[in-house]
Amino acid sequence: MVRSVRPAGARVPLKIGADARSAAGTDAAQVLAPATEVPDDLVELGYIGDAYGIQGWIKVQPHGGDGEGLLTAESWYLKRPGDSTFGTAEVLQSRGHSGTVVAQLRGSDSRTSAEALKGFQVWVPRSAFPTADEDEFYWVDLIGAQVTNLQDESLGKVVGLLDNGVHTVLRVAYDVPAADGKPAKTAERLIPFVGQYVQTVDTEAGRIVADWGLDY
Repeated sequence: MVRSVRPAGARVPLKIGADARSAAGTDAAQVLAPATEVPDDLVELGYIGDAYGIQGWIKVQPHGGDGEGLLTAESWYLKRPGDSTFGTAEVLQSRGHSGTVVAQLRGSDSRTSAEALKGFQVWVPRSAFPTADEDEFYWVDLIGAQVTNLQDESLGKVVGLLDNGVHTVLRVAYDVPAADGKPAKTAERLIPFVGQYVQTVDTEAGRIVADWGLDY
C-alpha cells in the first residue's frame, strides 16, 4: 500500500565568477562560496522568502511538504532565478517553522546579510536526501513517471503533484485527440496518491500503476 510521498533533492565543473558574486551584493557574497563543482543531481527545494529575526537567519519557503531535504543537508546551493551560476552556503542551524524552514548560514550574522539572500533559489543534491521509508516516495522521483491502469491502458505522465492538506495528488497529463485534424490538446487527470488508487510504484522504471479509468 502506498503510504506517503516526500517532496522534493557525479559532478561537473561550474565556477561562480567575480561578476556574479558582485551582482549578488556584498552581503550575499559573505555567505556564498564559489561553487567550483556542482552535483548533476541538484533538486530545487524552495526559495528564500525573507530574513528571520535580527541575527542573520533566513526563512525558506519549501516547494512542497515540510522541507525535510533542506533540514538534513549540510550545505545548500543557491542561485538567483534565471541565473545558471551557483554559490554554496554552509548550513549552521536549521529547523521547521510553521510550514517553512528557518536557517542560519555561515557568514550571515545580521538581518541585512539575510535580506541580501531574499529571492535566491535553494537547491540540494538528490543524493543528500534521507532514505525514504518503505512505501514513501519523494516528489522528484515521481515526476516524469508513466501512469497506466489495471487494464494496462496509458493514463499519461506525471507532470507535478499537489498537496490538498489530506493527501498528495498526482497531476497526470495526457493528450486529447482533436477533431478535423487539429493538434491534440493536453489535459490532466488528478489521481490521489493513496493505496486505494495507486497499486504499484517503480521509481527505477519510471512507472506507476493505478486503479483508475480512462473516463474518470
